Amino acid sequence: MFVCTVLVVVAVVSPEKLNKAYWKETDADVKERILLVRRVRIDDQEASKVAEGELHRSRWWAYKWLDRFDKQGIEGLNDQPRSGRPPLISQKKMIHIRQELSKNKSGWQAKQVMDIIYKKTGVRYHEVHIYRLLHKWGFSAKVPQKRFVNAASEEEEKEAFKKRYGKSSYKSHPDSQ
Repeated sequence: MFVCTVLVVVAVVSPEKLNKAYWKETDADVKERILLVRRVRIDDQEASKVAEGELHRSRWWAYKWLDRFDKQGIEGLNDQPRSGRPPLISQKKMIHIRQELSKNKSGWQAKQVMDIIYKKTGVRYHEVHIYRLLHKWGFSAKVPQKRFVNAASEEEEKEAFKKRYGKSSYKSHPDSQ
């Protein structure tokens, strides 16, 4: 016959410490988690009712954060780093490509950047991801995008805009050098 004993470690925190942590916290998500702990552990309310009724969250969410609090204390309510997908291209190569793009003051089109990245690394990114990279690197649109066409008041202004600006290209932001 086997006998199993389970040891459960529960963090004991005073209401004053929870209140102080709540008022010092700047992250709204963490404040919400502290509020959950306060209502359940100090005010002795039911976790599922607090989560669903007051915080508009699922029971699963409440039990997850209460479990983390019990094991790690208030520090357990903070977000933990996530690994995510590793980049296909090394940081060193990306910096080199960014520096090369910054040298050309006339600007780049996203498809040109896509081709440069493919030639240098063999990795083909989607055009939407190229826009994300350009934004992340501090590049900005050189010419207004077509989505601003409808802001013009006269039909003639819209037509002039369409003729003047075909495709948008990107230039290096002066502060990102």
